[in-house]
Amino acid sequence: MKKKNTQGDKVTNRYKLSVFNEATFKESFTMQLSKVNVFIFLGTLFLLVTALVIALFIVTPLNDFLPRYNDASIRLKIIETTIKIDSLEKELNKRDFYFQNIKNVMEGKDLSEYVTNTDTTTVKYNDLKFTKSIHDSILRTLIETEEKNSLDVVNKKKNDGELKHLTFYAPVRGLITSKFDYKLKHYGTDVVAAEDEPILSVLDGTVIIASWSLETGYVIQIQHESNLISVYKHNSVLLKKEGDFVKAGESIAIIGNSGELSTGPHLHFELWHNGIPLDPENYINF
Repeated sequence: MKKKNTQGDKVTNRYKLSVFNEATFKESFTMQLSKVNVFIFLGTLFLLVTALVIALFIVTPLNDFLPRYNDASIRLKIIETTIKIDSLEKELNKRDFYFQNIKNVMEGKDLSEYVTNTDTTTVKYNDLKFTKSIHDSILRTLIETEEKNSLDVVNKKKNDGELKHLTFYAPVRGLITSKFDYKLKHYGTDVVAAEDEPILSVLDGTVIIASWSLETGYVIQIQHESNLISVYKHNSVLLKKEGDFVKAGESIAIIGNSGELSTGPHLHFELWHNGIPLDPENYINF
């Protein structure tokens, strides 16, 4: 009785591959094969080809030809290239215009004017007319009045409460010749004193400005606590420099007559709190 081949036998069965010469029928090549060997050979060949293709894309520039998505560097290069192309185009247009004008000169023609392309953001409109609204004028006047009132009344009460704990030194003792007047934009008090009288710091603080200007001469400003700034103008000499820490009552300058706005030896003294000018006489007895 003939034995049947099992599934495993079919896989492991060996086969002979022979190559014959067509003219002489002589066997020129022979190979023993099985299904397992063929499978292993084809699998190995596939892996080798795959590895070779991957290596080619990694090592060679073929990688640049692969489609990419959401690559920021590529987009940046495209933008830079576009800008360069645009700049080159403008330069070429200027060069062509230059050569055209040389040609016009040689032919005795008038020179043409170079005109750049303009977009809607640079177009000038000469026919536009603006009319002032009555309601806008009334609102503007109302707001300006409220701001003045807030500076003169509301902020004065607020400042009195915040600065109540401070004890001010008089920067100099003398005669007041010009008082604080917000409406006239005279934001300080002018005090005349003896010649070479020292100017004193009204509170502890740090010098933030020590300089000279054409209008106010030698000026020194000191930053104090509670966002308070004191200003001393028209000095003849400054005794402190920017960044110095000074104590209340310490000499910081000498009274003088420097600056075009000065009409004689005196001190122009200002107090500012939160960016608002204060009347010094409400806090200091000169």
